[in-house]
Amino acid sequence: MSVLSLTFHCMKSNITEWEKYVDETLILMTENLMDVDQYILSEVNSDYIEEGKNYNLLLIFSDDEKREEFTKSELLNITERIEIKFGDQIMIFNTSLNPIKKRI
Repeated sequence: MSVLSLTFHCMKSNITEWEKYVDETLILMTENLMDVDQYILSEVNSDYIEEGKNYNLLLIFSDDEKREEFTKSELLNITERIEIKFGDQIMIFNTSLNPIKKRI
């Protein structure tokens, strides 16, 4: 199992438009990802973020190779689409998670 966490930071001024994009586009894109075994899309609640809102997409792959392939191709496509639509109003942070122990 290999895990990738994508965090999307949305500025306050774009939250409504971003949430519509998530509902109409991001979920569909995620559903169509071939190498993703499971995913969790979440709204992130945080006491420390006041200038916007975070959303997280946790992607689970069968192995590190599938995650790496995704990072080199699909992630670039997703990032490009979001940048075209939102410019610098959405920041994307990707983090590879390497489980030490798991019980899923």
